[in-house]
Amino acid sequence: MADLSIDFAGIKSPNPFWLASAPPTNSGEQVMRAFDAGWGGAVWKTLGQPIVNVSSRLGSVDLADRRMMGLNNIELITDRSLAVNLKEIAEVKRRYPEHAVIVSLMFDTREEWRDILKRCEDTGCDGVELNFGCPHGMCERGMGSAVGQEPKVLKRLVSWVKEDTRLPVIVKLTPNVSEILEPGMAAKEGGATAVSLINTIKSIVGVDLDSLSPLPSVAGSSSHGGYCGPAVKPIALRMVAELARARDFGLPISGIGGIGNWRDAAEFLALGAKSVQVCTAVMHYGYRIVEDMIEGLSEFLDEKGMRSVDELVGLAVPHFKEWGELDLNYHVVAKIDTESCIGCLRCHVSCWDGAHQCIHLPGQDPIEGHRAPMAEEAKRIAAQRQQKIDAGDTTLEPFRVPWVDETECVGCNLCWLVCPVEGCISMVEQRRAPEVDTWDTRVREGRDFVPGGLDELR
Repeated sequence: MADLSIDFAGIKSPNPFWLASAPPTNSGEQVMRAFDAGWGGAVWKTLGQPIVNVSSRLGSVDLADRRMMGLNNIELITDRSLAVNLKEIAEVKRRYPEHAVIVSLMFDTREEWRDILKRCEDTGCDGVELNFGCPHGMCERGMGSAVGQEPKVLKRLVSWVKEDTRLPVIVKLTPNVSEILEPGMAAKEGGATAVSLINTIKSIVGVDLDSLSPLPSVAGSSSHGGYCGPAVKPIALRMVAELARARDFGLPISGIGGIGNWRDAAEFLALGAKSVQVCTAVMHYGYRIVEDMIEGLSEFLDEKGMRSVDELVGLAVPHFKEWGELDLNYHVVAKIDTESCIGCLRCHVSCWDGAHQCIHLPGQDPIEGHRAPMAEEAKRIAAQRQQKIDAGDTTLEPFRVPWVDETECVGCNLCWLVCPVEGCISMVEQRRAPEVDTWDTRVREGRDFVPGGLDELR
């Protein structure tokens, strides 16, 4: 059985699954219940000078029957006293010495940072996470993402913290920047032990069309908040991978953003994260989701012949390239399995209205000069189906079988994505040429302009 334990920048944990700094880590009682459920670590809800939160605080984006596809919050840091939080942190670490307990912090002045760091060390916690990512409320006060968006300020604050503590220092980065590498490098130059990302994305989740108030509503008004959940996972994956592949970066990364199951976690690990943090999925389904995450990741590692989590970390990074490095001679075309096709025609509609007009129906004349053997095959399949219906087969309905003009298919994948039948459409490789050819190569060799466009590449 694969070893799930990790050593993250000197912070040991029984598994890579941590709770992110958020409502699920708001109190000692919660964190202890989470550890009992199987979580390997927790980042305490951000401590700072006393604040007053608003009501209401959360809004969501639903997709079809999926609730909370994206979650928006306008909640600030903890509204519980520092003394109470620090007492509970010490108690949790005393009771669960093998689990990772990290304290998230957000303060303003050098004196405040120095004081809280000493008090955190006294709790016995394993490290601190500097919240330089919160995009609402605190950033208007010169903290949160206001720091994360200013590399020089970020670097200076990290250096302050490093001078004043012996604890590992994790810097939580904001996604509300055009490029993540600059603040990531600033964190490293300031002396950060590790980074975590992403924090939430600055957003408005929606508008109540009856009251015309943005959501969530606070007495008929609202503000931008922080967006998280499954919807932000692609953005988080990209930013984690950007840092992981940067030659001069090299810090451990804790991945955050839309992680709800073991597959999500494995993707973050493969793209360079050494631990993963979860928030929205726990708010939606509770702490026990970690049971399936542990079991799933363990079985995956065993199937791949990996003895530990560390063997998975970063394996996908070499395959994350710039567009100009991709092989232009690699080509795929869509193939439709006429036996499993249900005749919904989603592929045909999507291809004609949203892609490259290469999926046709029997009876449609292909564009002059294009081959059409599949048109005849589609007609034959449809005729056979009709014969079965005429012979009394009540399980079948007549329909038109779409066919693919392979000379026009560019391999965009749209038909495969919209098809509701598993395995009905497949993307089959048909290389243009055996050698690898890239745009970067063409530019270097003076072949960057192709007069014939795609025809020249075929």
